[in-house]
Amino acid sequence: MNYSSEHIKNNEKLSILNGASSIVANSLVSGFIPLFAIGVLGATNQQVGLISSLPSLMSMLAMIPAAMWINRLETKKTFTGLSILSARFFLLLMVFIPFITIVNQAWILVVLIALMNLPNAIATLSWQSFIGDIIPDKRRGAFFSERSRILTFVGMVVTIAAGVVISRFDKTDTFPYQLLFLVGFIFGVIEVYFLMKHYEIKVEKVKVKEKKAFTTTLKKMISHRPYRSFVLCAVLFNFGWQMAWPLFTIYQINDAQATAIWISLFTVVNSISQMLSYKWWGRSADKWGNSVMLFIAGIGMATAPILTILSTNLIYLTIINLFSGIFVAGTVMLLFNQLLHVSPEKERTSFLATYNIILGAVGFIAPQIGVFLLELYNIQIAMSISSGIRLLGGLAFLLVVIYIERKSNKHPLNPLPLNG
Repeated sequence: MNYSSEHIKNNEKLSILNGASSIVANSLVSGFIPLFAIGVLGATNQQVGLISSLPSLMSMLAMIPAAMWINRLETKKTFTGLSILSARFFLLLMVFIPFITIVNQAWILVVLIALMNLPNAIATLSWQSFIGDIIPDKRRGAFFSERSRILTFVGMVVTIAAGVVISRFDKTDTFPYQLLFLVGFIFGVIEVYFLMKHYEIKVEKVKVKEKKAFTTTLKKMISHRPYRSFVLCAVLFNFGWQMAWPLFTIYQINDAQATAIWISLFTVVNSISQMLSYKWWGRSADKWGNSVMLFIAGIGMATAPILTILSTNLIYLTIINLFSGIFVAGTVMLLFNQLLHVSPEKERTSFLATYNIILGAVGFIAPQIGVFLLELYNIQIAMSISSGIRLLGGLAFLLVVIYIERKSNKHPLNPLPLNG
């Protein structure tokens, strides 16, 4: 598909506006869900762990049917928009949680978050495939680094504003959270509006028998060495990364006694360092390759759990979040860029879906393992194990560079060919 430079430029502008609306909706909700769950609804460690892990399970369940639907589409924009709108509708439902008293409210929140991630997973896959079609490969590095920088700034401003609003109320008051959920839903509608304004070229799909198509694509994934190597490294790294997600939340709220304003401050300083480092990660990836930079990002990410548990001082934890944000920026951007890079264009949706299914399984199991280790031992041991696995994941990306990418004669670390 060939898009004109004018269409590409316009789509990039709309993608930023769409992403900004999305980040507002997400920032108003995701950053404060743990505080709402623990501080207001009295959620247990198990429920906090499920809030982190169930979305991944739902994503895994949604991927196969989603890939089949998306593969049949001649245009993806409308399908993506409807999926996003369905996911945002659950934010509206969360407004009514405090009015339900006949069952445990924390469990209602857990169930709604889980169900919300069915359409959200479909929307994510559809958007990844959609954006991969309309933004050419040569533009992705520069565009996504710039887009990520802008969206991070927007998220930072929204998060600190939300934290200030929540801090003005009693910590057990439900009203500020209900307000955030409602505003999040409204921005979800705006997000869909900007998505629908993108220009998309209709693609004629060749009809193939689904079983044969799936079998053929699966064989291609297994035999496609760059994709296979990337997935194996990503699984190892993501296991170490995601097992600590509920642990950070539990440590910050229960051990360090962080309030809404501190939680928002952690997010904001993390966002500031992300915003300032995106361009460097983008330029470095263009120069050295995604896998080399993923190794560096992985090493940095491995330090976060260990450094966090050294103190419960809130100012210290703020500094650690500022430091770790540098590596979060590289990890998020590089994983996505490398995924698109190693996924062949013709089978991109299926390759993306398979990756998301595998990562969904990891995302469901890893937080539960993290909470299990917390209950079995303590937060120090659980966080240390997370750091160790993250380190191994980062080293795995380096091994890919040494043993696979350099041998392909396409990696920047290679010397120039003799003929030229």
